[in-house]
Amino acid sequence: MPTPADTITGLYQAFARGDVPAVLAAFSPDISWTEAEGFPYGGTYVGPDAVLLGVFARLGSEWDGFAAVPREFIASADTVVALGEYSGTYKATGKSFKAPFAHVWKFSGGLVVSFTQHTDTAVVQRALR
Repeated sequence: MPTPADTITGLYQAFARGDVPAVLAAFSPDISWTEAEGFPYGGTYVGPDAVLLGVFARLGSEWDGFAAVPREFIASADTVVALGEYSGTYKATGKSFKAPFAHVWKFSGGLVVSFTQHTDTAVVQRALR
């Protein structure tokens, strides 16, 4: 069985390839996914379908080249923190951004049960205007 760190590394790789089904397959049916207040999709989404529709589909339709590239992973038994950088161009304005992120992933029974995003939302907001 892969470790949580292995799973998270694979999730970022799958997301980069556009393999959303592989990402969703690692989620608990009742995953709690929290986007930072001030981020375009800020709030908490419960369940893989809510994450797909509320976050992933919107990232794919509203941004060109949106990427979340991890640079470092910090792991304990059931928690993985990924540190990295977001980038992308907001289609409606044509403005690009780069912002650091910290993602906190929590596991139970080998599945992701929660995700919490931390980022500089002011930098992202500038791309929206």
